[in-house]
Amino acid sequence: MATLQLENLKKSFGTTHVLKGVDLSLASGEMLVIVGASGCGKSTLLRLVAGLETPTSGQIMVDGRDVAQLDPAQRDIAMVFQNYALYPHMTVFDNMAYGLRIRGLSREDIGKRVQDAANTLGLGALLKRTPRQLSGGQRQRVAMGRAIVREPKVFLFDEPLSNLDAALRVQMRAEIRRLQRRMRVTSLYVTHDQVEAMTLGDRLLVMHLGKPVQLATPMEVFEKPANTYVAGFIGAPSMNLMPAKLGHGGASAVLEDGHVITFADGRRPGQDGRKLTVGIRPEHLRPEPGGIEIFIDLVEPLGSETVVIGRMKNGELVSVKIPSAGSIPETMSVVIAPEHLHVFDGETGLRVEAV
Repeated sequence: MATLQLENLKKSFGTTHVLKGVDLSLASGEMLVIVGASGCGKSTLLRLVAGLETPTSGQIMVDGRDVAQLDPAQRDIAMVFQNYALYPHMTVFDNMAYGLRIRGLSREDIGKRVQDAANTLGLGALLKRTPRQLSGGQRQRVAMGRAIVREPKVFLFDEPLSNLDAALRVQMRAEIRRLQRRMRVTSLYVTHDQVEAMTLGDRLLVMHLGKPVQLATPMEVFEKPANTYVAGFIGAPSMNLMPAKLGHGGASAVLEDGHVITFADGRRPGQDGRKLTVGIRPEHLRPEPGGIEIFIDLVEPLGSETVVIGRMKNGELVSVKIPSAGSIPETMSVVIAPEHLHVFDGETGLRVEAV
Protein backbone atom coordinates (compact mmCIF):
# COMPACT_ATOMS: atom_id res chain seq x y z
CA MET A 1 0.00 0.00 0.00
CA ALA A 2 1.17 3.54 -0.67
CA THR A 3 0.14 7.17 -0.41
CA LEU A 4 -0.20 9.36 -3.48
CA GLN A 5 0.13 13.14 -3.40
CA LEU A 6 -0.06 15.68 -6.22
CA GLU A 7 1.29 19.16 -5.54
CA ASN A 8 0.39 22.07 -7.86
CA LEU A 9 0.46 19.74 -10.86
CA LYS A 10 0.22 21.60 -14.17
CA LYS A 11 0.27 20.54 -17.81
CA SER A 12 0.27 22.69 -20.92
CA PHE A 13 0.42 21.77 -24.59
CA GLY A 14 1.86 24.89 -26.18
CA THR A 15 -0.42 27.75 -25.15
CA THR A 16 -3.24 25.40 -24.11
CA HIS A 17 -3.35 24.92 -20.34
CA VAL A 18 -4.95 21.52 -19.74
CA LEU A 19 -4.23 21.23 -16.00
CA LYS A 20 -4.09 24.50 -14.08
CA GLY A 21 -2.73 23.37 -10.73
CA VAL A 22 -4.02 20.21 -9.05
CA ASP A 23 -3.41 19.50 -5.37
CA LEU A 24 -4.53 16.08 -4.24
CA SER A 25 -3.73 13.62 -1.48
CA LEU A 26 -4.78 9.95 -1.34
CA ALA A 27 -4.44 7.85 1.77
CA SER A 28 -2.94 4.39 1.53
CA GLY A 29 -5.53 1.97 0.11
CA GLU A 30 -8.00 4.70 -0.89
CA MET A 31 -9.90 4.67 -4.18
CA LEU A 32 -10.56 8.09 -5.71
CA VAL A 33 -12.84 8.47 -8.73
CA ILE A 34 -12.32 11.44 -11.05
CA VAL A 35 -15.22 12.73 -13.16
CA GLY A 36 -15.80 15.68 -15.42
CA ALA A 37 -16.89 16.63 -18.91
CA SER A 38 -14.74 15.81 -21.93
CA GLY A 39 -11.70 18.08 -22.03
CA CYS A 40 -11.64 18.80 -18.29
CA GLY A 41 -8.18 17.21 -17.91
CA LYS A 42 -9.06 14.00 -16.05
CA SER A 43 -7.34 11.62 -18.50
CA THR A 44 -4.33 13.92 -18.77
CA LEU A 45 -4.04 13.82 -14.98
CA LEU A 46 -4.01 10.03 -15.07
CA ARG A 47 -1.37 9.95 -17.83
CA LEU A 48 0.85 12.29 -15.81
CA VAL A 49 0.68 9.99 -12.80
CA ALA A 50 1.40 6.97 -15.01
CA GLY A 51 4.39 8.68 -16.63
CA LEU A 52 2.92 8.71 -20.13
CA GLU A 53 3.12 12.51 -20.10
CA THR A 54 5.61 14.83 -18.40
CA PRO A 55 4.18 17.60 -16.20
CA THR A 56 4.91 21.21 -17.05
CA SER A 57 5.43 21.76 -13.33
CA GLY A 58 4.48 20.26 -10.00
CA GLN A 59 5.20 17.09 -8.06
CA ILE A 60 3.85 13.54 -8.08
CA MET A 61 4.70 11.91 -4.75
CA VAL A 62 4.36 8.15 -4.19
CA ASP A 63 5.10 7.31 -0.55
CA GLY A 64 6.82 10.69 -0.23
CA ARG A 65 9.08 10.14 -3.27
CA ASP A 66 8.78 12.49 -6.24
CA VAL A 67 8.35 10.34 -9.35
CA ALA A 68 7.34 13.13 -11.76
CA GLN A 69 10.53 12.84 -13.84
CA LEU A 70 10.90 9.05 -13.67
CA ASP A 71 10.14 6.65 -16.51
CA PRO A 72 6.87 4.70 -16.19
CA ALA A 73 8.73 1.46 -15.43
CA GLN A 74 10.42 3.08 -12.42
CA ARG A 75 7.22 4.30 -10.74
CA ASP A 76 5.73 0.99 -9.55
CA ILE A 77 2.35 2.06 -10.96
CA ALA A 78 0.02 -0.13 -13.05
CA MET A 79 -2.60 1.19 -15.48
CA VAL A 80 -5.72 -0.47 -16.89
CA PHE A 81 -6.65 1.11 -20.23
CA GLN A 82 -9.99 1.70 -21.89
CA ASN A 83 -9.03 -0.36 -24.95
CA TYR A 84 -7.42 -3.21 -22.94
CA ALA A 85 -4.03 -2.79 -24.77
CA LEU A 86 -3.46 -6.55 -25.01
CA TYR A 87 -0.94 -8.16 -27.37
CA PRO A 88 -3.14 -9.95 -29.95
CA HIS A 89 -0.55 -12.64 -30.81
CA MET A 90 0.05 -13.65 -27.16
CA THR A 91 -1.96 -16.00 -24.99
CA VAL A 92 -3.73 -14.77 -21.86
CA PHE A 93 -0.89 -16.23 -19.78
CA ASP A 94 1.79 -14.46 -21.83
CA ASN A 95 -0.10 -11.15 -21.77
CA MET A 96 -0.27 -11.29 -17.98
CA ALA A 97 3.32 -12.52 -17.62
CA TYR A 98 5.00 -10.14 -20.07
CA GLY A 99 5.73 -7.32 -17.62
CA LEU A 100 7.11 -9.77 -15.06
CA ARG A 101 9.48 -11.28 -17.63
CA ILE A 102 10.76 -7.81 -18.52
CA ARG A 103 11.52 -7.29 -14.82
CA GLY A 104 13.52 -10.51 -14.73
CA LEU A 105 11.40 -12.55 -12.33
CA SER A 106 11.94 -16.30 -12.18
CA ARG A 107 9.70 -18.67 -14.14
CA GLU A 108 8.32 -20.12 -10.90
CA ASP A 109 7.45 -16.71 -9.47
CA ILE A 110 5.84 -15.63 -12.74
CA GLY A 111 3.78 -18.80 -12.94
CA LYS A 112 2.56 -18.45 -9.36
CA ARG A 113 1.59 -14.78 -9.72
CA VAL A 114 -0.23 -15.33 -13.01
CA GLN A 115 -2.08 -18.40 -11.73
CA ASP A 116 -3.13 -16.61 -8.52
CA ALA A 117 -4.42 -13.60 -10.46
CA ALA A 118 -6.17 -15.84 -13.00
CA ASN A 119 -7.94 -17.75 -10.23
CA THR A 120 -9.00 -14.49 -8.58
CA LEU A 121 -10.45 -13.17 -11.84
CA GLY A 122 -12.00 -16.40 -13.10
CA LEU A 123 -9.49 -16.75 -15.94
CA GLY A 124 -7.97 -20.10 -14.93
CA ALA A 125 -9.52 -21.97 -17.88
CA LEU A 126 -8.64 -19.25 -20.42
CA LEU A 127 -4.86 -18.95 -20.00
CA LYS A 128 -4.08 -20.63 -23.35
CA ARG A 129 -6.48 -18.51 -25.39
CA THR A 130 -5.60 -15.38 -27.36
CA PRO A 131 -7.48 -12.07 -26.96
CA ARG A 132 -9.52 -12.62 -30.14
CA GLN A 133 -10.99 -15.74 -28.55
CA LEU A 134 -12.28 -13.77 -25.55
CA SER A 135 -15.36 -11.67 -24.88
CA GLY A 136 -15.06 -8.00 -23.95
CA GLY A 137 -15.48 -8.73 -20.27
CA GLN A 138 -12.85 -11.47 -20.37
CA ARG A 139 -10.40 -9.13 -22.12
CA GLN A 140 -10.97 -6.55 -19.41
CA ARG A 141 -10.25 -9.18 -16.77
CA VAL A 142 -6.98 -10.02 -18.53
CA ALA A 143 -6.03 -6.34 -18.54
CA MET A 144 -6.76 -6.18 -14.82
CA GLY A 145 -4.82 -9.39 -14.23
CA ARG A 146 -1.79 -7.96 -16.00
CA ALA A 147 -1.90 -5.05 -13.56
CA ILE A 148 -2.52 -7.23 -10.49
CA VAL A 149 0.44 -9.57 -11.06
CA ARG A 150 2.82 -6.65 -10.86
CA GLU A 151 1.71 -5.97 -7.27
CA PRO A 152 2.05 -2.20 -7.83
CA LYS A 153 1.87 0.56 -5.25
CA VAL A 154 -0.81 2.44 -7.23
CA PHE A 155 -3.54 1.33 -9.66
CA LEU A 156 -4.77 3.65 -12.41
CA PHE A 157 -8.02 2.98 -14.30
CA ASP A 158 -8.77 4.96 -17.46
CA GLU A 159 -12.48 4.42 -18.23
CA PRO A 160 -11.94 0.63 -18.23
CA LEU A 161 -15.62 -0.29 -18.63
CA SER A 162 -16.69 2.09 -21.38
CA ASN A 163 -16.44 -0.56 -24.13
CA LEU A 164 -18.66 -3.07 -22.32
CA ASP A 165 -22.44 -3.49 -22.55
CA ALA A 166 -24.62 -2.28 -19.69
CA ALA A 167 -25.09 -5.63 -17.92
CA LEU A 168 -21.38 -6.44 -18.08
CA ARG A 169 -20.48 -2.99 -16.78
CA VAL A 170 -22.52 -3.64 -13.64
CA GLN A 171 -20.77 -6.99 -13.10
CA MET A 172 -17.27 -5.64 -13.73
CA ARG A 173 -17.91 -2.56 -11.59
CA ALA A 174 -18.67 -4.76 -8.61
CA GLU A 175 -15.65 -6.92 -9.36
CA ILE A 176 -13.25 -3.97 -9.54
CA ARG A 177 -14.49 -2.59 -6.23
CA ARG A 178 -14.31 -6.01 -4.56
CA LEU A 179 -10.73 -6.54 -5.76
CA GLN A 180 -9.60 -3.06 -4.79
CA ARG A 181 -11.01 -3.38 -1.29
CA ARG A 182 -9.48 -6.80 -0.82
CA MET A 183 -6.04 -5.79 -2.10
CA ARG A 184 -6.16 -2.31 -0.54
CA VAL A 185 -4.19 -0.79 -3.41
CA THR A 186 -4.28 3.00 -3.67
CA SER A 187 -6.26 3.69 -6.86
CA LEU A 188 -7.23 6.50 -9.22
CA TYR A 189 -10.23 5.78 -11.44
CA VAL A 190 -11.28 8.05 -14.31
CA THR A 191 -14.79 7.76 -15.73
CA HIS A 192 -17.57 9.75 -17.37
CA ASP A 193 -20.20 7.32 -16.04
CA GLN A 194 -22.00 8.79 -13.03
CA VAL A 195 -23.10 5.43 -11.65
CA GLU A 196 -19.48 4.27 -11.61
CA ALA A 197 -18.47 7.53 -9.97
CA MET A 198 -21.09 7.28 -7.23
CA THR A 199 -20.61 3.59 -6.44
CA LEU A 200 -16.88 2.90 -6.81
CA GLY A 201 -15.00 5.60 -4.96
CA ASP A 202 -14.24 6.32 -1.33
CA ARG A 203 -14.10 9.93 -2.52
CA LEU A 204 -15.11 11.70 -5.68
CA LEU A 205 -13.19 14.47 -7.47
CA VAL A 206 -15.15 16.63 -9.92
CA MET A 207 -12.97 18.52 -12.41
CA HIS A 208 -13.89 21.46 -14.63
CA LEU A 209 -11.68 23.31 -17.12
CA GLY A 210 -8.48 21.78 -15.76
CA LYS A 211 -9.12 22.42 -12.08
CA PRO A 212 -10.72 20.47 -9.22
CA VAL A 213 -14.04 22.03 -8.21
CA GLN A 214 -15.14 19.61 -5.48
CA LEU A 215 -13.52 16.76 -3.58
CA ALA A 216 -15.73 14.86 -1.13
CA THR A 217 -17.55 11.59 -0.58
CA PRO A 218 -19.94 10.69 -3.43
CA MET A 219 -23.03 11.36 -1.30
CA GLU A 220 -21.71 14.72 -0.11
CA VAL A 221 -21.09 15.76 -3.71
CA PHE A 222 -24.64 14.68 -4.59
CA GLU A 223 -26.34 16.24 -1.57
CA LYS A 224 -24.23 19.41 -1.24
CA PRO A 225 -22.75 20.34 -4.65
CA ALA A 226 -20.15 23.07 -4.29
CA ASN A 227 -21.37 25.11 -7.26
CA THR A 228 -23.81 25.11 -10.16
CA TYR A 229 -21.42 23.17 -12.40
CA VAL A 230 -21.28 20.24 -9.98
CA ALA A 231 -25.03 20.50 -9.36
CA GLY A 232 -25.76 20.26 -13.07
CA PHE A 233 -23.18 17.56 -13.77
CA ILE A 234 -23.90 15.05 -10.99
CA GLY A 235 -27.30 13.40 -11.16
CA ALA A 236 -29.44 11.98 -13.94
CA PRO A 237 -31.49 13.76 -15.03
CA SER A 238 -29.44 16.74 -13.92
CA MET A 239 -30.60 19.21 -11.29
CA ASN A 240 -33.04 21.90 -12.40
CA LEU A 241 -31.32 25.30 -12.03
CA MET A 242 -33.49 28.44 -12.08
CA PRO A 243 -32.55 32.13 -11.77
CA ALA A 244 -34.13 33.91 -8.82
CA LYS A 245 -33.76 36.85 -6.44
CA LEU A 246 -33.80 37.00 -2.68
CA GLY A 247 -36.97 38.49 -1.22
CA HIS A 248 -39.23 38.80 1.82
CA GLY A 249 -36.48 39.92 4.13
CA GLY A 250 -34.06 37.31 2.83
CA ALA A 251 -36.38 34.44 3.77
CA SER A 252 -37.51 33.47 0.25
CA ALA A 253 -36.33 32.98 -3.29
CA VAL A 254 -38.48 34.67 -5.94
CA LEU A 255 -38.34 33.02 -9.39
CA GLU A 256 -38.51 35.06 -12.59
CA ASP A 257 -42.19 34.14 -13.05
CA GLY A 258 -42.96 35.51 -9.57
CA HIS A 259 -43.25 32.12 -7.87
CA VAL A 260 -42.08 32.36 -4.23
CA ILE A 261 -40.16 29.59 -2.44
CA THR A 262 -39.79 30.09 1.30
CA PHE A 263 -36.64 28.52 2.69
CA ALA A 264 -37.54 25.56 4.91
CA ASP A 265 -34.51 25.81 7.20
CA GLY A 266 -34.91 29.47 8.09
CA ARG A 267 -31.79 30.48 6.19
CA ARG A 268 -31.38 34.12 5.22
CA PRO A 269 -28.56 34.17 2.67
CA GLY A 270 -28.23 37.95 2.33
CA GLN A 271 -30.30 41.01 1.54
CA ASP A 272 -33.37 41.33 -0.68
CA GLY A 273 -32.54 41.67 -4.35
CA ARG A 274 -29.47 39.43 -4.24
CA LYS A 275 -29.21 37.34 -7.42
CA LEU A 276 -29.52 33.63 -6.81
CA THR A 277 -29.68 30.40 -8.71
CA VAL A 278 -31.92 27.85 -7.03
CA GLY A 279 -31.63 24.15 -7.73
CA ILE A 280 -34.04 21.29 -7.27
CA ARG A 281 -33.52 17.71 -8.36
CA PRO A 282 -36.21 16.19 -10.63
CA GLU A 283 -37.23 13.64 -7.99
CA HIS A 284 -37.97 16.46 -5.52
CA LEU A 285 -40.60 18.17 -7.69
CA ARG A 286 -44.12 17.06 -6.71
CA PRO A 287 -46.99 17.15 -9.21
CA GLU A 288 -49.62 19.11 -7.26
CA PRO A 289 -52.12 21.87 -8.09
CA GLY A 290 -51.14 25.48 -7.38
CA GLY A 291 -47.48 25.09 -8.22
CA ILE A 292 -45.32 26.02 -11.22
CA GLU A 293 -47.04 25.26 -14.51
CA ILE A 294 -44.89 23.46 -17.07
CA PHE A 295 -45.74 22.59 -20.67
CA ILE A 296 -44.73 19.01 -21.47
CA ASP A 297 -42.28 18.45 -24.35
CA LEU A 298 -41.16 14.88 -23.73
CA VAL A 299 -42.13 11.85 -21.62
CA GLU A 300 -39.53 9.14 -20.95
CA PRO A 301 -40.96 5.95 -19.35
CA LEU A 302 -38.19 4.15 -17.42
CA GLY A 303 -40.15 1.26 -15.97
CA SER A 304 -40.75 2.04 -12.30
CA GLU A 305 -40.22 5.77 -12.94
CA THR A 306 -41.11 8.29 -15.60
CA VAL A 307 -39.09 11.38 -16.50
CA VAL A 308 -41.15 14.30 -17.75
CA ILE A 309 -39.39 17.18 -19.52
CA GLY A 310 -41.18 20.45 -20.09
CA ARG A 311 -40.86 24.24 -20.08
CA MET A 312 -41.97 26.97 -17.71
CA LYS A 313 -43.77 30.01 -19.08
CA ASN A 314 -40.46 31.85 -19.40
CA GLY A 315 -38.98 29.03 -21.49
CA GLU A 316 -36.85 27.47 -18.73
CA LEU A 317 -36.45 23.71 -19.15
CA VAL A 318 -37.64 21.60 -16.22
CA SER A 319 -37.22 17.85 -15.60
CA VAL A 320 -39.56 15.98 -13.25
CA LYS A 321 -39.10 12.38 -12.09
CA ILE A 322 -42.30 10.71 -10.91
CA PRO A 323 -43.49 7.14 -10.26
CA SER A 324 -44.69 5.56 -13.48
CA ALA A 325 -48.26 6.44 -14.27
CA GLY A 326 -50.69 6.18 -17.14
CA SER A 327 -51.17 9.05 -19.55
CA ILE A 328 -49.35 12.33 -18.92
CA PRO A 329 -51.28 15.56 -19.65
CA GLU A 330 -49.95 18.31 -21.92
CA THR A 331 -49.40 20.58 -18.91
CA MET A 332 -48.45 19.81 -15.34
CA SER A 333 -48.34 21.81 -12.10
CA VAL A 334 -45.35 21.00 -9.89
CA VAL A 335 -44.49 22.11 -6.36
CA ILE A 336 -40.91 22.56 -5.17
CA ALA A 337 -40.13 20.82 -1.89
CA PRO A 338 -38.35 23.61 0.06
CA GLU A 339 -36.43 21.16 2.27
CA HIS A 340 -34.67 19.87 -0.84
CA LEU A 341 -33.85 23.29 -2.29
CA HIS A 342 -30.24 24.11 -3.22
CA VAL A 343 -29.22 27.78 -3.28
CA PHE A 344 -26.27 29.21 -5.23
CA ASP A 345 -24.95 32.73 -5.71
CA GLY A 346 -26.28 34.17 -8.95
CA GLU A 347 -22.95 35.76 -9.88
CA THR A 348 -20.29 33.24 -8.82
CA GLY A 349 -22.35 30.04 -8.94
CA LEU A 350 -20.99 29.00 -5.54
CA ARG A 351 -23.18 27.24 -2.99
CA VAL A 352 -24.84 29.58 -0.49
CA GLU A 353 -25.39 28.50 3.09
CA ALA A 354 -27.36 30.36 5.77
CA VAL A 355 -25.85 33.63 7.05
